[in-house]
Amino acid sequence: MMEQDEALQLAVAFLAQSQRDDEPPLAIDAERVRESNGFLIVPYNSVQYLASRDVRQQLLDCWPILVDLERGDVRFGTLDERHLWKNLSS
Repeated sequence: MMEQDEALQLAVAFLAQSQRDDEPPLAIDAERVRESNGFLIVPYNSVQYLASRDVRQQLLDCWPILVDLERGDVRFGTLDERHLWKNLSS
């Protein structure tokens, strides 16, 4: 079983690798990282939004990064998995 710190490092690297040139700078929303059903749920958003939490700066459709704590697989969440992060309390 992978430790949360190690899983979070994988998510940070995955986000950096996935970042496109036409996107605003992105960062992990560390305050909202949670574990659910064997996954580390790692939300992210624009650096600008995370600095202010101003909803006008928030990016839409930021599916969180999921890290499988058993296998270490890292990927973006899917619509079918939305229940993993939408029902978590903030």
